[in-house]
Amino acid sequence: MQLRYNITGARALIVTSAQRELRSPAVPIAGLADGTLRAMQNERAADSSNRVGWHHALIRRFPEMTPDAVQALAAQSRRCALRRGEPLLRPGEYWEKAIWVEAGALRLYYVDSLGEEWNKNFHLEGSFVWPLTPWLRNTPVSFCIEAIESVTAWTIHMQALEAAVGETSSWIRTRLDAMSFLLEDKMRREQIFLQQDARQRYATLLAEHPDWPMRIPQRHLASYLGMTDVSLSRLRARMRLIKG
Repeated sequence: MQLRYNITGARALIVTSAQRELRSPAVPIAGLADGTLRAMQNERAADSSNRVGWHHALIRRFPEMTPDAVQALAAQSRRCALRRGEPLLRPGEYWEKAIWVEAGALRLYYVDSLGEEWNKNFHLEGSFVWPLTPWLRNTPVSFCIEAIESVTAWTIHMQALEAAVGETSSWIRTRLDAMSFLLEDKMRREQIFLQQDARQRYATLLAEHPDWPMRIPQRHLASYLGMTDVSLSRLRARMRLIKG
């Protein structure tokens, strides 16, 4: 089996590209048909319901915030619904927003000089990620973020987020935890690629992320592990024989 050696750098954090919010012009209620009015009312009710999970996520992560502050911050956020394969961030765009994955899964990948994709990370529901440094926000990215499956996410501009929580102990702790995790993850990935063979790498992935094989396509897992999907398929077959 021919294996490919690929040591990842520090794990990148996701933000969406800069996008301007488009506001629909006001429409006189008297000019709406009953069906259209009901549809608008249902849409507003659905949006209010959708924001409940986002509100709860903000409260859990930043308990110092008052209800009014949470409401104000949530009002500046944007809900994103992505189809499988739809990009959230493209090479050449800027990281300017933090993102919370409410449902679904995202992948972060690079494309090398030969046009081959290399997966560096996966973000499933509950992930809250952002650019840690000003440099990351002010430099065009060289990677892509896209949905592996249908995704519902909330984005908030970093300026708005830091204005609301920048001085709170929970934000300071969250940033320190994220930086610590990135360093540990980088060192862990390097150790795995340097000291483990393909079978051991896949066994480590199963132990650390048992849900990934059920959610993430095999070809993406293979790229993440530094091998081809054919090699991973053969490896999985041998591991089943060993278990049997």
